[in-house]
Amino acid sequence: MNYPAETVLVAVGAFLALVGAGAARDQLFAAHMGVLFFCLLAGTVLLVRVDSPRGALAKARSGAYFDEVVRYGLIATVFWGVIGFLVGVVIALQLAFPGLNIAPHFNFGRLRPVHTSAVIFAFGGNALIMTSFYSVQRTCRVRLFGGNLGWFIFWGYQLFIVMAATGYLLGITEGREYAEPEWYVDIWLTIIWVAYLLAFLGTILKRKEPHIYVANWFYLSFIVTIAMLHVVNNLAVPVSFLGSKSYSLFSGVQDALTQWWYGHNAVGFFLTSGFLGMMYYFVPKQANRPIYSYRLSIIHFWALIFMYIWAGPHHLHFTALPDWAQTLGMVFSVMLWMPSWGGMINGIMTLSGAWDKIRTDPIIRMMIMAVAFYGMSTFEGPMMAVKTVNSLSHYTEWTIGHVHSGALGWVGMITFGAIYYLTPKLWGRERLYSLRMVNWHFWLATLGIAIYAAVLWVAGIQQGLMWREYNTQGFLVYSFAETVAAMFPYYLLRALGGGLYLAGVVVMAFNVAMTIRGNQREEAAIPGAFKAHAGE
Repeated sequence: MNYPAETVLVAVGAFLALVGAGAARDQLFAAHMGVLFFCLLAGTVLLVRVDSPRGALAKARSGAYFDEVVRYGLIATVFWGVIGFLVGVVIALQLAFPGLNIAPHFNFGRLRPVHTSAVIFAFGGNALIMTSFYSVQRTCRVRLFGGNLGWFIFWGYQLFIVMAATGYLLGITEGREYAEPEWYVDIWLTIIWVAYLLAFLGTILKRKEPHIYVANWFYLSFIVTIAMLHVVNNLAVPVSFLGSKSYSLFSGVQDALTQWWYGHNAVGFFLTSGFLGMMYYFVPKQANRPIYSYRLSIIHFWALIFMYIWAGPHHLHFTALPDWAQTLGMVFSVMLWMPSWGGMINGIMTLSGAWDKIRTDPIIRMMIMAVAFYGMSTFEGPMMAVKTVNSLSHYTEWTIGHVHSGALGWVGMITFGAIYYLTPKLWGRERLYSLRMVNWHFWLATLGIAIYAAVLWVAGIQQGLMWREYNTQGFLVYSFAETVAAMFPYYLLRALGGGLYLAGVVVMAFNVAMTIRGNQREEAAIPGAFKAHAGE
């Protein structure tokens, strides 16, 4: 039987992984190579099935655009979203009830990076790859560049997610402030990311449309900048090529600065610029209106990418970082408020002349709520970068509330809107299984975020005030243990808010699954509600 070239490569990779597991010098590396072996073995079986006549029929039906990989990407986005938010609720409960920590693999210290990576890189990353592949083909009017390169990117990225998550559970990280996968996982992600850049940029270069739509500029800036951030932040020397240990090329304050240059710009370009590309494509499509101001979108783009790259040092106020660098980060963070709100205004004002859609279309309502959360988070962030405010907020739950209002409100909601827009189109359905379930999802998510963020704002301010309250003798009034105990009711409410948000995601997963199956729930029509049609 003739197998495709990618199947042979996967089989060879599986053999090499097995050899590596046997030759490994440390048990953790051997265990991780065992995970790699079984992933590649499963990939081999799956690729053989894809190469069947049924798989060939699916390829033939894919039409002018390479949408098969987009379908897989949408399913992966929903799947990893459920996993990531579930782990988030678990670790929220672990903070309230320490007995839920199960050592060594399922304690808070190891599950926390699993949660953040699952939500940011698995859920968010798959959403960005999937939506960018969909929109770049439409805006360039050509098929995705590279043929089966899209499949390599998709499956390679899923392998990275599994290897990173299992590495965290095993305790295989670089041991820095941002829990990073070890060197061999970093190298694999670099290969995948270069392939992603080739596929996206190649599609733009062979476009039939002379104009490059602004969404593609945002997607491209995200891809290029994340590649640069990833490579520089993960420069390390492995102790052994058959071991899991490596040493960073940076140390001390240089390492801290490099990490927050990476950390804040990962927020700026992965969680902001990439999802702004999503906003600029899907909000006008769902609203059936042109973008409010194309000129404003160009100003938004260039101002944002220039200013964001300088803002990282505001995470290092009152540390050993030179004061001029701290002030530089603060100043650029405050300046970021202007282009950020320019983008928010552009997204919301796209509904000019069609404001009734907020009442009649639950999908556009979700998208506009996302843009509103983007505006709120990009006001709060610069405010927290000011040294006076930062002296109270830093290291407290307020920071966690701020991060989640942006991540759940902006990133989550705009992704949900894109998923609801794409599902009927990709599978050729007239509409979603249930628009009323979209409405339920909207209210569950909105209430969950409101509880989560508001509770942690209050908790953070109380925490910061308790940490710096002195008595008349100049001693601290509260011990650190007392400040932790005071957080208990807030941690319970935090878990409640996360649970509501998770419930909304489960509703979405069911709605998407039923739509893919071709089912439609009989329900009273929402006046003026959006109906999707196959093709575009």
